[in-house]
Amino acid sequence: DLKPAAPAEVRGEFQPIATTVPGIQVCEHLPRLARMADQFAFIRSVNHAAGCHNCLPCYTGYDLMPPDQHPRPTDAPSIGSVLQYLQGTPAGNPQYVYMPNWLGWGQSFRRAGPYGGFLGRRFDALTTECSPYYDKDSFAPAPGNPQTVRGMPLLPSTSLEDGMTIDRLNSRRTLLSQIDDERRRVDEAAAAGLASYQRQQQQAFDLLTSSELRRAFDLSQESPQMVQRYGDTLFGNSTLIARRLIEAGVRFVNVTWDLFWGPVNVDYDAWDTHTNNFRILKNNKLPGFDQTMEALMTDLSERGLLSETLIVVTSEMGRTPKINGNAGRDHWTNCYGSLLAGAGIRGGTVYGASDAQAAYVADNPVRPADLLATIYRSLGIDPATRVPDHTGRPVEISQGGHEISAVMS
Repeated sequence: DLKPAAPAEVRGEFQPIATTVPGIQVCEHLPRLARMADQFAFIRSVNHAAGCHNCLPCYTGYDLMPPDQHPRPTDAPSIGSVLQYLQGTPAGNPQYVYMPNWLGWGQSFRRAGPYGGFLGRRFDALTTECSPYYDKDSFAPAPGNPQTVRGMPLLPSTSLEDGMTIDRLNSRRTLLSQIDDERRRVDEAAAAGLASYQRQQQQAFDLLTSSELRRAFDLSQESPQMVQRYGDTLFGNSTLIARRLIEAGVRFVNVTWDLFWGPVNVDYDAWDTHTNNFRILKNNKLPGFDQTMEALMTDLSERGLLSETLIVVTSEMGRTPKINGNAGRDHWTNCYGSLLAGAGIRGGTVYGASDAQAAYVADNPVRPADLLATIYRSLGIDPATRVPDHTGRPVEISQGGHEISAVMS
């Protein structure tokens, strides 16, 4: 949503380019996306007042200010968790996978949002692990000067001990089941906690025994050309695995592009560009995003999956219209954008508008809850469906959101 007529301290140095849809322009550093604009719905009026870096709105639709940004068992549940709660989890395949690591790992700060919340931890995502790195023959990364993040999302604890076979594992599981039966008879009062324990126990067993799930994470089964097509970065590899998971029957996959500093010192900034906004986006972020998005869209289309797969690109906030003294843009939740494509989406559409400086919503405001309602509808779930919160009170899964019918076919 560039504003080329705005003052220099607002418009910045990037120029808009035409797309395949007359009247729709995008940033010059997204040429691939420009060629696919007829497949996207551009939402330009997302906003909330729930605080910067608060991820609850985009994952759950809940947009009131929390006391802090740590997850709590009383939080509203994420979309994937609601999906698992309502539709169950077939043995061997979780319905909600989160990659490449838990939200905030790269800062050693676990952020609220992508969890089961008041539905319980047993509805949390299967969350992968990763070991990010950068190409050592290049410059050393620093704040304001990030490297390209390499790496691969990995299933947690998926190897059997030496000498352990599936038959022996099943025997141990039978014994464990007998112990659990006795535990249930002894302590019925701990039913809720036990259910969560059993869900995690089942998930651990499924990880060991589901060859289908393990195959989805094995990119050696893809051609080197396909891996390069996605970018061979942590984000690219995660997105390619996401496609493989969708093929394997997983219904909700979340790929996050987070920052990676504290534990690994590869990318201090990610999209949080308080410093060197234009250099970081031009050289590091936009080309990788552009390449991976084109690869995903084209790959899904070639496999006949795009028409039944909803793609959502969103964030917890946008960036300030005015450029700061460090050539950066700061936090801004008053107006930002999202992209939708695929299943049930009317491509080549724009919904909502910002004012002359992209500062505030000028037309058709969209709450994060409205985006969630749209996603639920695409999943075949009524956004007004109610689930019990931690007190037993029925709560709408979309937090009162309304689907954006104007972008749905």
